[in-house]
Amino acid sequence: EDGAMVFYPPKERKKGESFNIVSRQDYTNFILSLEWRVAEGANSGIFWGVKEDPTYGQPYETGPEIQVLDNARHPDAKAGDTHQAGALYDMVAPSQDVTKPAGEWNTCVITVNYEEQQGMVNLNGVDIVTFPLGNKEWDALVSQSKFAGWSGFGKFHTGKIGLQDHGDVVAYRNIRIKKL
Repeated sequence: EDGAMVFYPPKERKKGESFNIVSRQDYTNFILSLEWRVAEGANSGIFWGVKEDPTYGQPYETGPEIQVLDNARHPDAKAGDTHQAGALYDMVAPSQDVTKPAGEWNTCVITVNYEEQQGMVNLNGVDIVTFPLGNKEWDALVSQSKFAGWSGFGKFHTGKIGLQDHGDVVAYRNIRIKKL
């Protein structure tokens, strides 16, 4: 719609059915730039390092997530800072809330650079999250998160990029990626 990919969740789903979307190509070091917009109370996410394999049923089983959320209305925003929009989900909280209200476009730039062992999230022109990658500091973050013990989580430095179906209306546009 108007140059955006808009997801309208189906009214009825079969058990285990989801409509996540992942890239055709695999990426390791990159800068991903996109705009996202959520409906009131909506939740979604942006994954990287997604491994498509029958062992893993969903992208979140392998791919770390940058949270996409209506901070004002979704319960996740109240569950802790590491669940708010722009967070490295359940691991690193944003330094501040710079999200625009539900229904407005947010510009997100995600940098993933395993060579430099660092990742970053810029939301609406503000650097709000930095995090380690592929090192002991990363392993410590994972071990203190809900993903501790997940066999494939965050293990794949090269993988697909995904957009999450979390059962809510969400839109993405102006998606660009630059390999580093």
